[in-house]
Order: sequence, then structure tokens, then C-alpha cells
Amino acid sequence: MSIGTFTVRPVDPLHDAELLHRWVTDPKAAFWMMQDAKLQDVEREYMRIAAHEHHHAYLGLHDGEPAFLMEKYDPRYVELVGLYEPEPGDVGMHFLVAPTDRPIHGFTRAVITAVMEELFADPGTRRVVVEPDVSNKAVHALNEAVGFEAVREIDKPEKRALLSFCTRAQFLAARGVAV
Repeated sequence: MSIGTFTVRPVDPLHDAELLHRWVTDPKAAFWMMQDAKLQDVEREYMRIAAHEHHHAYLGLHDGEPAFLMEKYDPRYVELVGLYEPEPGDVGMHFLVAPTDRPIHGFTRAVITAVMEELFADPGTRRVVVEPDVSNKAVHALNEAVGFEAVREIDKPEKRALLSFCTRAQFLAARGVAV
């Protein structure tokens, strides 16, 4: 069974702020840590990201409709500075699936797979790096399902995080593709 087609486009902070505000303040988005954000806060945050040389936000579309948020960043300059030794080709990633009242079985796994495919479409990406909250067991399981290996816990200013890596080979192996 096909879940559909996924595409991404850059976030337009002014145009997309209202939609993103609904997503990031939803109770299911607690780990995004923007529960109390006002619309202007979301607009300001995504304008900051849009202006940043090493941090990018994308709106993910499912069959042309907004369905998820993806951020990619260079961990040498954003999020993980001084918390691990980055390697050439490391790309940091965050993703958030839009809240829905009509869940589709396997959708979140399809989204993280699409996000990983998008990141690895760049031949310069050698390894994807994530740092989810240590208590976010659901995302740890998803990360493991697409090939991430948990390395160690780290302390970030806003949370205790589980530093995890996924190489292109690990991602392909998790998808059953011969490497």
C-alpha cells in the first residue's frame, strides 16, 4: 500500500507562520518546546532560521498538502556546537509531523523516511545527526527503524538529549537496500 507522494519546499516564514503555529503549539508537539509560543514568536523563529546560513526549514507536503516540518542544520554551527566532534558531511535534522484527527497507519515512519531520503539526496551528506529528548521514546523507535544508532546522552541548554547518528549505509540497510 502506497501512502502517497512527499515533497518539500522552503518555509515561507510570513505565509506559513499561522500553520506552523498550530502545529508547534499542539499538545502532541510537546517535544518541539514551543507550546506557549505566540504567532509572532513562530514567525520570528522561522524568519531567524530563514536568515541563517547554517539552518534551514522546509514545509513537507503529502500529495501536495502541508503535512510535516523538516529542519536541517550544520551541527558545526547550530544546536550541537561543542557537544560532539562533527565529521565532514554531518547534517543535523529535526522533523515534526502535523497533528491530525485522521491518522494514517505508518505515516510518521513514511515521513521520517522521506526526510532521510531528502537529506541523503545531497551527495555531500555522509551522516545525519539528531538530538531528541531522552524521554521521547516514540522518536527513538522511529530513528532506530530508519537506521540511527544512539551514541550517548548529552546535556543541551534546553534538554537532556540522545545523540544519535545514521550513515547513508545504515539508512539503506534499514530499508533493506543492498549497500
